[in-house]
Amino acid sequence: MKKRISIQDIAKELGISKTSISWIINGKAKENRIGEALEKRVLDHIAKVGYQPNQFARGLRTGKTNTIAVLVEDISDPFFAGIVRVIEESVYTEGYKIVCSSTENDTNKTKDIIAAFRSRQVDGFIIAPPPGIEEDIKGLLLDNFPVVLFDRYFPSVPTDNITVDNYQGAYDAMSYFYECGHKNVGFVTLISDQMQMQARLNGYMRATDDNKADYYIKRIGFDQDLESTVIDIKKFISSNNALDGLFFSTNYLAYAGLEAIQSLGLKMPDELGVIVFDDDYFFRLFNPPITAVEQPIRKISENIITLMLNKLTTQGKKIEPKNIVLPTNLVVRKSTRNYDVVKPILNEKFDEERQKV
Repeated sequence: MKKRISIQDIAKELGISKTSISWIINGKAKENRIGEALEKRVLDHIAKVGYQPNQFARGLRTGKTNTIAVLVEDISDPFFAGIVRVIEESVYTEGYKIVCSSTENDTNKTKDIIAAFRSRQVDGFIIAPPPGIEEDIKGLLLDNFPVVLFDRYFPSVPTDNITVDNYQGAYDAMSYFYECGHKNVGFVTLISDQMQMQARLNGYMRATDDNKADYYIKRIGFDQDLESTVIDIKKFISSNNALDGLFFSTNYLAYAGLEAIQSLGLKMPDELGVIVFDDDYFFRLFNPPITAVEQPIRKISENIITLMLNKLTTQGKKIEPKNIVLPTNLVVRKSTRNYDVVKPILNEKFDEERQKV
């Protein structure tokens, strides 16, 4: 194994003190009266030998590693993957890198991940939090870590938060369902107390009440495997013969739901219409293409980045936390009846925001 080059090695090779080399590496040559010729000589040698500073050791000295921890539910999910990609691209231009981990919505795993990233001296945390980590978030805030939560948050904890209007997005989707002529629409969701899932459920129920229709609700366990979920949704459809539509609260439930619909031999949209909360490229390719509630991924990401960088550059100053709620948009395709006749609710605010990015 090739030996890692140290500052001591460079100092010995060039006959210069370790302190002088450290000042040059950290951009402090001028303020410590190191000549340009010596600075160039050191930097040229560093480039030649491929020296890489130990970020952990530097973090212990300076209190900064220029690293941001990003914790999401599932990095393979298109929504979270899109968020992480934009964050990574944007913070890199500001001199930061990210370390990312999936929590799988597991409270204990998330606690362990937070502790591990703390020990790595990260500068801040961006988290889509699972339930039960309120005290861990409070601990980060007490220790002056910048924290930004997104997708969901804890009302009792004073953090900066970025969410979308889940209630209105679900309400608009259901209203469109009824306008298209569907009368008995089921809602397939997770067994979850998380605020975004509760808001989507409430939007479904309010629109159903407004249209004087009946509730048909199926709850699925978060950790349930795909095969079991397909079976459960097939049973739900088969045991509710009146169903003529299904609204899925998140995209991965829709994957199982679409498999269940195909397995039952049902035709969309004539026999069963479908709308999904949270769009995905896959839904464009399905036959028929699936109508979906679109979340403004780039706008969510940009707000996360703005809040985090603001916190990193103003540490020590008291700034009131912000709670930003962004609109969603209904992307109409061909998975409901009369899709080519009924005009969807246009979210002009969403369109304005999207045009800015």
